[in-house]
Amino acid sequence: MNVVLWIAASLLAAAFLAAGLLKVAQPKAKLAESGLGWVEDFGAGTVKAIGAIEALGALGLVLPALVDIAPVLVPIAATGLAVAMVGAVAVHVRRREYSSIGVNVVLLAIAVFVAWGRFGPYAF
Repeated sequence: MNVVLWIAASLLAAAFLAAGLLKVAQPKAKLAESGLGWVEDFGAGTVKAIGAIEALGALGLVLPALVDIAPVLVPIAATGLAVAMVGAVAVHVRRREYSSIGVNVVLLAIAVFVAWGRFGPYAF
């Protein structure tokens, strides 16, 4: 199960790092044009902050365990990313963007799985 949790955390980290860096690096207008219509509801600073939180959460999923410094941060990061995905689902429901919810639910489920495993029976 430890290997499965590592794989899940690594895939989750890759997804959130890519999404977070995209939000940090691209201007809000370009993100809106590329299919992220929800950015129109938020200020540019908020979109960048969301991206930074996603990128830092991604790093928190793997780095503490890799370097064996404060590995309790792994399930905390997974919990934080799960909360972010609950917020993402709420935004998409409010905007009636139902086709976008599936990805958020999958990421939410993986984050909850990692948090459960690392807080519970497979903690570091």
